[in-house]
Amino acid sequence: MRSSSYSPPLADPPPSSPHIPALPQRPRFHQRHIEGADTVRKELSEGLVKPQAEISPKFLYDELGSSLFTAITLLDEYYPTRCENQIFSRYAGEIVGHAGRVRALIDLGAGDCAKAERLLEHLKPAQYVPVDISADYLKAAVRRIAGRYPDPDLVALGMDFFHDLSLPDEVLPEGRAFFYPGSSIGNLPPEQAAELLANMRRQAPGGAIIVGVDLVKPREILEPAYDDAIGVTAAFNLNLLRHVNRILNADFDPAQWQHVACFNEARSRMEMHLRARKTAVVRWDGGERRFEEGEAIHTEDSYKYRPQTFKTMLARAGFGQIRYWTDEREWFAVFCARA
Repeated sequence: MRSSSYSPPLADPPPSSPHIPALPQRPRFHQRHIEGADTVRKELSEGLVKPQAEISPKFLYDELGSSLFTAITLLDEYYPTRCENQIFSRYAGEIVGHAGRVRALIDLGAGDCAKAERLLEHLKPAQYVPVDISADYLKAAVRRIAGRYPDPDLVALGMDFFHDLSLPDEVLPEGRAFFYPGSSIGNLPPEQAAELLANMRRQAPGGAIIVGVDLVKPREILEPAYDDAIGVTAAFNLNLLRHVNRILNADFDPAQWQHVACFNEARSRMEMHLRARKTAVVRWDGGERRFEEGEAIHTEDSYKYRPQTFKTMLARAGFGQIRYWTDEREWFAVFCARA
């Protein structure tokens, strides 16, 4: 699962300056990714009518979905957040030391910026650049960060970094470090993850990357993390249908659907689906589909890696000096490599 928020941008941003001002006194917000309502509806509609129906996991994160995901991270079954916190608590100094001198910390999928706070105190960058699909979502978090850490220049970017990772001129060109925590890299198929890593390498010559990676482990540990006993993850997945109803004017009835989470060992990934409890015809503006009993909508993947496999991916993307740290049970890893 990724910790990010999807919401269409609400306003046009001010144009960015080609010159970097000296230590600006307040954060700046730039909405570089603007996805119109028609584009969003088209993406959803096309996914629903595919032979294997699918909905992008970015639609899991409306306001309620984001709150439910925060609750998921507190569950006994959901280990990634605790494991990553343990790693940073124990090894932050080593990780920061290996990253080298960082002038600009670029936080991908920043969300509420809470994870980056663990590094800001250690790295003391000249600039902090949180990135999420909507800069509007970042505003409250960045202003909170500005109150706690007054020194870094703060530039919030609303952009879809999966499709375009080019950074504006005002992001400091030297000493860049990309920070991508929370195992969000696992939401991408390996070939797309490799492409994203290569893009980070191109955007940070001489810099570094710090990335959280969930490791392969028995399904008895993996599956409960995505299908907890009290049903919070089920509510998170089912809420997706409420979100789709609002966007498409659709008539999904969440009570007719069942959350399903399973480990696909052949593809080394956890999968989340919504399975029809009975035959249902779903209609929306401009389309409809009949779902037979037991038919499923694919909503999310989360790939799990072995350390050597991910090291190889980083090396092929052009990174060197690759190190990683794990929690005491070796369930999760934080990698740091030099660009």
